Amino acid sequence: MRERDDYKFLEIRDAIASINQKVSLIGVIIECGFPKKTRGTDCFCILKIVDESYPKPGLSVNMFAEHFGMLPLVASLGDIIQLSHVVMKTHGGEVYAIFNKKFSTYALYNGKGSESFLPYQNHPKFIRRDLDKKFITGLRKWFVDFQIDEVDSNNFSLVRELKEAKAVDLACKIIHVQEFGKDEWMAFLWDGTDTRPISIPMRAEAEKDNPLPLHPEPLPLSRDILGTFPVLGTVLRVVFDQGIKKHGLHLLNIGKWMKFVNVYCEDYGGLWRGRLTPSTKFRYTPDRDHLVSERQRLYNTRLCMRYGRNPYWSFPWTSPITEVDYKDVSSVTLMDVLTYPEVTAKFLCVVRVVAAYPWKAKDFCCYRGIYRIRLTLEDPTARIHAYLYGEDGEKFFGGLPTIDALTRKRNALLGVATSDDGGGAEDAARNPPWVQCCLKSYYLDKSDPWGSRHYRIFGTGLVVE
Repeated sequence: MRERDDYKFLEIRDAIASINQKVSLIGVIIECGFPKKTRGTDCFCILKIVDESYPKPGLSVNMFAEHFGMLPLVASLGDIIQLSHVVMKTHGGEVYAIFNKKFSTYALYNGKGSESFLPYQNHPKFIRRDLDKKFITGLRKWFVDFQIDEVDSNNFSLVRELKEAKAVDLACKIIHVQEFGKDEWMAFLWDGTDTRPISIPMRAEAEKDNPLPLHPEPLPLSRDILGTFPVLGTVLRVVFDQGIKKHGLHLLNIGKWMKFVNVYCEDYGGLWRGRLTPSTKFRYTPDRDHLVSERQRLYNTRLCMRYGRNPYWSFPWTSPITEVDYKDVSSVTLMDVLTYPEVTAKFLCVVRVVAAYPWKAKDFCCYRGIYRIRLTLEDPTARIHAYLYGEDGEKFFGGLPTIDALTRKRNALLGVATSDDGGGAEDAARNPPWVQCCLKSYYLDKSDPWGSRHYRIFGTGLVVE
């Protein structure tokens, strides 16, 4: 117990034994959530703090205020909060502190590496004292070598372990954050692993009027931004629920790893998307965190593998229904294709064909017998449109087979269980196979090298009888 001139300044270990008493604390913030409205007129947020006496699992502090502006706005996880006259409570076997808006006060200080003793935010009634410097200095020194001993580390999932309509805990690197409209924010997270392919539930013939999205974001990202993305592993798009968009964004520092608690996962047109909800929390993540090190080790190991750029879910072998001319080159990801600096360029990829337009086999060729088909390809890194045209289409389908034969080939490629070409029986979810194909990038207008790139399938044959 630390004696103060007008109150007792307790370590967290002593405070948790002081149920229903007012205490004063100082600790390091290792977790925070989004501010929320109460059922009444107040608002609140929850912080978790630690000190040398109680490094795990930490003490939750429920902060209440009349409006959001009175709540602490934590600049960075790992900062220090000083709390005066909070009340210790217990519920369901868990001890926590309650900040009462009528008589409690707080002050926020920068964490390790700082030499300032001025709070960057404080409650209007908070009074600074010279003795505070001693405790702030002690916490900063202790926290330099602090490592969270994650008793719940097994609860943090890899991106490849996502399950639809489930909330998960993730440890990811923040790749990008962008606002696409007024308060319409999206974060881009990555841990080096590949999301599980999602069955395509849409009626396949709906591609004309309701095509599958190429990306979860409202507008396509520029090539300059895509050029900063890893070319291996899924970059998970994460949106913010209404009412929380403006809070917590400053904690998402690009290039840093962070742990996210309670991220809701959903299917967006056959693509994975995460959602940050009012129950989501951000957790302090040091650079030397063992979860971060393990994810980086898995990624580095994969980079060294001969077939490391193949989708994780295509192992041990891709489907044998395609044959390619490029047999002695390494495959690349669709993100490699999208960000490759040169055009025209040729690639070997392992993809799923998730949509075709036109859908009916009888419409694959125009009246002159020339193939004109737009296929939608995906791998864990991206989804693109690629075209089959003319002689490349003839090679792909083995000339000009009958409509029935074309339909069988199409169904095998897109994972359609029925051979019906009308579409009425094709409402069931599809799970297209992983196949190899050769891609070529080109500009539609050669005089405009800054125009949109297009992609064409070539040197690929579909060997389905």
